[in-house]
Order: sequence, then C-alpha cells, then structure tokens
Amino acid sequence: MPASIFDADYKALVLGASGAIGSGFVQAFRADSRCVHVQAVSRSDASGFGSGFDLLDPKSIEQQALMCKALGPYQFIVDATGALTIEGIGPEKSLAQLDSVALMRNFEINAIGPVMALRHFAPLLASGPCIYAKLSARVGSISDNQKGGWYGYRASKAALNMLLQTAAIELQRKNPQLQVVALQPGTVKSALSKPFAGNVSHLLEPQDSVAGMLAALKGLSPKSGAHFVDYKGEGIAW
Repeated sequence: MPASIFDADYKALVLGASGAIGSGFVQAFRADSRCVHVQAVSRSDASGFGSGFDLLDPKSIEQQALMCKALGPYQFIVDATGALTIEGIGPEKSLAQLDSVALMRNFEINAIGPVMALRHFAPLLASGPCIYAKLSARVGSISDNQKGGWYGYRASKAALNMLLQTAAIELQRKNPQLQVVALQPGTVKSALSKPFAGNVSHLLEPQDSVAGMLAALKGLSPKSGAHFVDYKGEGIAW
C-alpha cells in the first residue's frame, strides 16, 4: 500500500470549484496523470461547475454528497469554500462595528457549513492513505493574532480549526492514515481578497497558491489530529 495518495492513482473531489482557488485545484488535478478522476462541485450561488450546494442548507450538502458517492471513494477531498465579505458586509475593524446577524452569518458560512460538509463528505473517503483538506486562514490562529480586528472572520476560522481538529481525532480512530488539514493559501488574487489587497506587497496567482498547497500536502507525515499549514509548507500555531 502506498504511503501517500500521490504515489498511486487517486480520485479527487473539490468543493467550491468555481472560486479562484477551487478552480485552481480542479486544473491541477486534471493535469496530474495520477488523478484518474476529479469531481468538481460548486456552491449553488455560483455558476460554472456542478449542480451546486448551499452552505446555509445542510440538506443540500447531504444531497450533494449522495450524488458524489457514486463516483467515489475519493483519496483526496478539498473544501475551497469560504467568504470574507458576506451580504455586503466586510470585516469589522472595531467592537463598535459588531453586528450579531453578520457575526452569525460568518460562523454559518465559514465554520458551520464546512463542518456539515465534512460530516457528509468524509464517509466518501477511501480507506488507507487519504486527505481531507479545508481552506482556513492565518487570521484564525489565536496565538498569531497581533493586530486585532476582523472579529467575525477571525473567530469563525478559529472555530473551523477547532472543528477540524476534533473531527480528525474521531475519524482517525477508524482510519489512522487519514490526514485532516487546515490550509492557509496566502493572499490570492480573487474576488474574496480584492477589496483588501491594496496593502499586500505580493499577491499570489491562484495556480501558484494551489501548487504550493499541494506541495505542502505531499510533504506532510501522518499525525494524530489535524495539520495547520500554509502554502509554503510551514506549520501555523493554532
């Protein structure tokens, strides 16, 4: 049995495939001769790939997983969903800007929806070496927070990281070779980052971010619990 999914033929599933990073993963998998099938699925509020699912509707996530099951099992699942500006509201800069509805929506889209996806898509993973990767963010690191601000986004990503860690411990009891990974993609040229990229000295092209994250994943060793790494392959403190 191969030590890594990348050492043998594998199937991949990309959630959020119509976004800049999601489509980058789809292209990378299609270019890899080892990847014998890539299933691309988008959110229902986007267009271009798949029949779609809604992060705010757990039933639609379950139904999408049932549709994908017939083409599995998958050795690699990556969830590239997420949102920074939600319903026209961007990251808060101060306590005075906090709005309870906007905070809740942050958690629904960046933490609750993704863990419901993990719940329904994790059973589609193959036995043996496999990866479930989810885009996270460095600002979700509590110990790395030196600037403050961005309350809802930071908190929802920190919650996501805890959910991934907790799920990894449970899922690895059945498959110790499963790796659950929180990925930090860097600041990528995309609709998500465009309003906030003015002060960023180096914006990554989506394909460069994806290439870095795939290289990082190839370099990981199995461990108990989840990994939290950036596109350079460097670990991030929780």
